[in-house]
Amino acid sequence: MRVAIVTGGSRGIGAATSVLLAQAGYTVVVNFARDAQAAARVVGRITQAGGAAHAVQADMGEPAAIEDLFKAADAIGPLAALVNNAGIVGGRMGRIGAFPPAEMRRLLDINVLGCLVAAQLAVPRMSTAQGGAGGGIVNVSSVAARLGGPNAWVPYAASKGAIDSFTLGLAREVAGEGIRVNAVAPGWFDTDMTRRAFAGDPARREKVIGRTPLGRLGDPADVGWAVAWLCSPAAKFVTGTIIPVDGGASIGF
Repeated sequence: MRVAIVTGGSRGIGAATSVLLAQAGYTVVVNFARDAQAAARVVGRITQAGGAAHAVQADMGEPAAIEDLFKAADAIGPLAALVNNAGIVGGRMGRIGAFPPAEMRRLLDINVLGCLVAAQLAVPRMSTAQGGAGGGIVNVSSVAARLGGPNAWVPYAASKGAIDSFTLGLAREVAGEGIRVNAVAPGWFDTDMTRRAFAGDPARREKVIGRTPLGRLGDPADVGWAVAWLCSPAAKFVTGTIIPVDGGASIGF
């Protein structure tokens, strides 16, 4: 049995990734923070298709809860993959002065600290130097790390820049222990997060599509396929890589 933990797995990119990893033969731990019904729907989709999945609640901004998540996964089987997908953009858009320090701290706790703690717990479970069978870690970054998110989500972009640096450093640190570490960097996707962003500016959606060479928003499965590939034997010689999945929006940057 190969167990994969997908943080923030109850909706959007996390849900699509959970389904695709189950199709690849993983038993998927679908992590969620609050919406148990959404997580149950993802588990239902997987089990109805003949796969295996379990929903486990944990706030990825709380280290103690992350430890409990990994203990729950231990009871299912040996960890083979971790997808650090959970993340927030914060409750508002605007220039840097619009973000209260408490909101920025919460964003960094989930987007950065949560990812680091999860990887910290995953490494000894996967490491061939510590009795593990190896595995893969995939961090979900964003093209915002390269573009900066000006006048909208600079704190979010900064958090994803940290994830890019972490991906590169950890990949080198654990390469000799059978663990590959990579990241995917989505652009604008058709998810709840981006729909909330477009709600205050209906023309923004068309502007974004107009700046995307492939001429559409991404579908969550577009990222899920990239993650599934990075976790697969087909990517066994790939580590320390950050793959843009953005329809070409970051070409030239």
